[in-house]
Amino acid sequence: LHLGKTMKEDLTVVVKYIIQLYPPEFNVFSIYAELYHNYFASQAKKNAESHLEDKDIYLLLSWVHNIYPKDIRKDDALAKELDKVKLGSLLPSSLSKELEKKYLDSEEVTVKNSLSRCLDKEIQRWKEDKEPEKLNGHFQSELLGIFVIQSIYSSQKRAQDISSAVGEELSQRLLKELPAFLRSYRDAFEDFKEKSKKHRYYKPILIANINNCWNFR
Repeated sequence: LHLGKTMKEDLTVVVKYIIQLYPPEFNVFSIYAELYHNYFASQAKKNAESHLEDKDIYLLLSWVHNIYPKDIRKDDALAKELDKVKLGSLLPSSLSKELEKKYLDSEEVTVKNSLSRCLDKEIQRWKEDKEPEKLNGHFQSELLGIFVIQSIYSSQKRAQDISSAVGEELSQRLLKELPAFLRSYRDAFEDFKEKSKKHRYYKPILIANINNCWNFR
């Protein structure tokens, strides 16, 4: 954040006040831009090659694909001059791809585990002597129906915020996880139907789960 803010503010000063002090052939702006970019890129590379937590990988990818090219390179005061300078990306393509894979692998596991825990909680609730919640007057599981959908959607949205390509890749992965989760949900529900017919709230629980199907569709 400090590097990005410094680069943006300093290059703005160069555009407004310094360029006019030198002959055009000196390419003053290009020199400043390249020096700032090269230093910024070296720091990004250094960070990328160190041990990063998942949140740090996400932040670094956001800088590479989104914040740096859009908020700095396309800034109104800088875009015209920066378009003349071939600066490239903050990270080499191979390193960026490596980080993307780490992020996608981690996010896929996180969502998968989240869905699994959600189903475990739901199954536990079926065993309790408690009537299901009602939403808009109908029995429904807010935990299962809404939480699962929000988990997948928010994960897709975060990936999309990095880049459309990363978002598309994660969406394809999660499209494989969702049917697997739904199969586990179906099997658990069938088991409940067979073994819990004497449950005090057997019928409301059946209705709540049938109503969930509409949300999942």
